[in-house]
Amino acid sequence: MRPIILPSNQPADRFYLGGARIAAFRGEPSAGPRTPEDWVGSTTTVRGHATLGRTRLADGSLLVDRIAENPIDWLGTEHLAAFGVDTKLLVKLLDAGQRLPVHAHPDTAFASERLGAAHGKSEAWFMLTPGDVYLGLRESVSPEELLALVEAQDIEGLLGRMHRVHVEANQTVYVPPGLLHAIGEGILLVEVQEPEDLSILLEWRGFSLDGLADGHLGLGFDVALQAVETRGRSEAEVASLIRTDTTGGTVLAPGSERFFRLERVEVDGQTSCDAGFAVLVAIGGELTLLTVGGETLSVPSGTTAVVPHGAGDFLLSGRGTVLIARPPRAA
Repeated sequence: MRPIILPSNQPADRFYLGGARIAAFRGEPSAGPRTPEDWVGSTTTVRGHATLGRTRLADGSLLVDRIAENPIDWLGTEHLAAFGVDTKLLVKLLDAGQRLPVHAHPDTAFASERLGAAHGKSEAWFMLTPGDVYLGLRESVSPEELLALVEAQDIEGLLGRMHRVHVEANQTVYVPPGLLHAIGEGILLVEVQEPEDLSILLEWRGFSLDGLADGHLGLGFDVALQAVETRGRSEAEVASLIRTDTTGGTVLAPGSERFFRLERVEVDGQTSCDAGFAVLVAIGGELTLLTVGGETLSVPSGTTAVVPHGAGDFLLSGRGTVLIARPPRAA
């Protein structure tokens, strides 16, 4: 088993603008004005599609099929015992060419009961550029008030009830399920999340989508909004979701480890990394990845890669920075 460098994987014709910053980060031509997401190491499909969103390797095969053919070498026995043939992980590059709409994601219990999904959608962001984000309500609202805001498309009323927070490059933001949020225009980030495409859209005015038809996951807003957090959060509570010290070890706020893990590894010489299924995003410098089996890969800034468990411990050599996303621990 060997690590695999991944090509870009940008589903076309998304409902919001973006993609140019992903192209610049990767050093590739632009894939178009509505390709704001690069689904990295993805075994997940865009909702409503059979294969769109899943990572296709250089030989044309789908990553999800390769894992299913050889799950022990890809995921390891402990992971399989805990989670089965489920990577429990999706990583994205996201370029907000415009402010994203106000939305939220259901938790696992709601997604399972109402949608038959295997996961909810917790997520976290590693900021590659600074910008403003909206996170949670400043004061509690009733379900009836929230529904009225959505039906009226009172966007100013929605945003006015939310915390607006400025975040810097290299900070991280954890977004638990149910939390209303929106990413501001001009931001490029790396997102790690549960592997589902489930969004409850409270805003669609000015976006290329039919929110009345597609914003509620087919449940109707009266049901879908039951998955949305309506209590107000204090500034301290919101601040607790943001990590500023991301120089070593885990870089995400407590609570996120139940869903995924993310490390920021600074290399100046050689750094050893533990075996295990992982998705790598090189965000600076020039590095080489070396496995115990003697495989060598160049991973300059802008490179993404997937590392099977069977590749064993690996070394990162050179000078640079890499993000390593992993599933939750099996035990």
